[in-house]
Amino acid sequence: MTLIKRQIPNFITLLNLLAGSVASVFAVQGELSMATLFVAIGVFFDFFDGLAARAFNVKSDMGLQLDSLADMVTSGLVPGIVMCQLLFRSLNPSSELDFFSPETSWMVFIGLIITLGSAYRLAKFNIDERQTDSFIGLPTPANALLILSLGLILEYHPESFITPWIENAYVLVTISVLSVLLLNAEIKLFALKFKNLKFKENWFRYFIVVFSIVALVWLQFVAIPIIILVYLMLSVMIPGPQSEQNK
Repeated sequence: MTLIKRQIPNFITLLNLLAGSVASVFAVQGELSMATLFVAIGVFFDFFDGLAARAFNVKSDMGLQLDSLADMVTSGLVPGIVMCQLLFRSLNPSSELDFFSPETSWMVFIGLIITLGSAYRLAKFNIDERQTDSFIGLPTPANALLILSLGLILEYHPESFITPWIENAYVLVTISVLSVLLLNAEIKLFALKFKNLKFKENWFRYFIVVFSIVALVWLQFVAIPIIILVYLMLSVMIPGPQSEQNK
């Protein structure tokens, strides 16, 4: 029974990897909505494998490494491929040119710097003892959802004020570079871990949860980049709680 309990978190992590692998196939085929769906499923499993490890008190070095390998696919490889697809579409808005055609511009592959930045971020996370109760730099799942939301906005909100920006290749390259910088920036960001329910100690967590729900209901997929931006700004504005968490 003990052996089974020890493997439960690893099994959940493997489900994350499976979801990410399926998402990568859809992303390569240009099916960005399906890729996003399976990344969301993977992020769901990524959240619960840690909970399971803590609940069963079976945290291990192997589990940590396996978790990073799964995240590398779900939250590193997939958003990189999705950005490549977005760049391809922005450079060929009315063309029937195939993504894998020899005539495809080299510029589309700039999106893969997101994959490289995610790999570096995950490697740093595994050896950084400061990131137990908070994050240093934008977590890879949050960055993945940010990048994938751009494809959803193009598909489901073509009249959005953000759409013309997403259709601009140079803006997409800028977003790619900024995402790599945010992933690896020395910026403390709060985690959504409630050690207790006291409002005074968790007001910023309550705020981001309520704000996210309201924004998603009101703006749908357009809300995702806005939520990430508010999360970053709020984390920078409240250094006090982060200092307490890292004592």
